[in-house]
Amino acid sequence: MTAFELRDLAGTTAVVTGAASGIGAAIARLAAELGMRVVLADFDVDRLDEVARGIAATGAEALAVRCDVTDPDDVERLAATAYEAFGPVRLLVNNAGIEGTGRLWELSPDTFGRVMDVNVSGVFHGIRTFVPRMLAAGTAAHIVNTASIGAVTTVPAQATYCASKHAALALTECLAIELAAERAPISVAALLPGPVHTAIYETAEADGAAGTAARERMETYLRENGVTPQDAAQTMFDGLAAGDFWIFTHPERADELLRNRAERLTGHLTPG
Repeated sequence: MTAFELRDLAGTTAVVTGAASGIGAAIARLAAELGMRVVLADFDVDRLDEVARGIAATGAEALAVRCDVTDPDDVERLAATAYEAFGPVRLLVNNAGIEGTGRLWELSPDTFGRVMDVNVSGVFHGIRTFVPRMLAAGTAAHIVNTASIGAVTTVPAQATYCASKHAALALTECLAIELAAERAPISVAALLPGPVHTAIYETAEADGAAGTAARERMETYLRENGVTPQDAAQTMFDGLAAGDFWIFTHPERADELLRNRAERLTGHLTPG
């Protein structure tokens, strides 16, 4: 991807899903600080409105849109509203994501289905809805899909989350290849956060004793070791400006995990 200056984003429009809290809210706030008009989308209307009001109070243009990313009609309404209000979208961040913990045989179909719907279908609906509009505009644009360090590794009692993020990363890689083949002026990046202090585990469904233990363990770990959502958002924008496809919040840890996974794959080793 081509590098650019972040100041070039001023006066353009960003759409961020999962913007009511955590990394999504931080990305929306930073986009506004960069001078962008921001459309915030989330299912949690009350918290979304609070974030949007906070951004608007700084003098930035912000619009909150209730959106269930698992519903293609909702995502279509989000796009129509964004384009009608602020014009062409320069930056789309498909960030909405949830967790679900538990051993595979103890997971409920509802937990598994909900995590896959939000984390995978939500990204797909965002791509399917916004990319044709971006292509029609014919101007430079950027798409960032939030995956996870879990997209390149596997963790017990977090299988549904890892599976969903592996899928989200695969969608992102395929999108980058497809747009490059079309010579489209649209860059694609994958944001792979490591531990970030958000409420993702506080709201996670936990099935079975192992699921409850994993949720509690990870909630404590993020609280004690996670970087702030603001740090993660800054890392995303820095990586985007640098023209990076792979954007890791914890690059050293990511490199270690990637080496381990590569060794297992190339060595045909049993997972462990």
